[in-house]
Amino acid sequence: MKSKIITSIRSVGSVQKHQKNNIKIMGKKLFFITVLSVSCSFGFSQGCSDAGICSIGKGFDSDEKEVKNNIEVAAIFGTGDANITYISPYIAYTKRFNDKFSLSTKVTFSSANGDFGTRAAFGDAYLIGNYTFKEVKEKQWSALAGWKFPFTSSNLKINGFALPLDYQSSLGTFDLFLGTNLKYKKWDFNAAIQIPVFNNNQNSYFDEFSASDDFPTTNLFERKSDALFRTMYTIKLENSKFTFKPNVLFIYHLGEDTFENQFGERQTIAGSDGLTINGNLISVYQLNNRNSIELSLAAPFLIREIRPDGLTRGFVAGINYRISF
Repeated sequence: MKSKIITSIRSVGSVQKHQKNNIKIMGKKLFFITVLSVSCSFGFSQGCSDAGICSIGKGFDSDEKEVKNNIEVAAIFGTGDANITYISPYIAYTKRFNDKFSLSTKVTFSSANGDFGTRAAFGDAYLIGNYTFKEVKEKQWSALAGWKFPFTSSNLKINGFALPLDYQSSLGTFDLFLGTNLKYKKWDFNAAIQIPVFNNNQNSYFDEFSASDDFPTTNLFERKSDALFRTMYTIKLENSKFTFKPNVLFIYHLGEDTFENQFGERQTIAGSDGLTINGNLISVYQLNNRNSIELSLAAPFLIREIRPDGLTRGFVAGINYRISF
């Protein structure tokens, strides 16, 4: 009888020790997630490339094979230079034709509010194709190609006054996207390039004729290409509907942008090229097999010297609802 009591006590002690270890492991995971989330929330002063290259990685998502359709509805809140705030909803649809090929479309809208006033308009439409290769030894490659089509020529005005690109809903360029992704276990590594192929930017903002000194001249603006490298790690909590995807993005602007001055001469904007590094935390809550809610927090760690294209986000938060069928 005494032996049974001792065995029982040992068993209870073992269970308690195991529970404590689980709590410690869970605590470490939550601490890591919290630290990353805070670091994303209180970054420096330049956000993701609104030109679109940051968001095309959605085309690399590997959904369940039996799911053929995805619809996403999202709203994004951001802060920029000169106390500008942004609200940017979008709707997206993805069609999986087979185990290898899928096609995604997206339409964006943007509302910018600041000292100049409020201006809202549709931004861009995207068409992205994704091809997934056969998995070999836990490694799976994907290839991506697509286009971005602007809804405006980036010359929206308020009361007849020209606005800088920070207030525009699109950069007015037709852009080509090319990318590739490597998925290995819980890691994703993707690289992409965004090339402005056709420029329809008709912006007419001159800093010299404006009451504000916050924005550079962008009259008839011409933008260079962007290159991106992203690394992401997926954390799925045991017996939980939560998934966390911390990731880091390196975006290099491949040249100095230009504008046309008041004398009709094309002029280079010094310091507009260079590297931006963004931190991002994606949190996904799976409501059921076909519905999920996603929260994304992002902010920069390193910025370019000058961002005449208006891609000046100090903090970005987005919420996304996805339904699959």
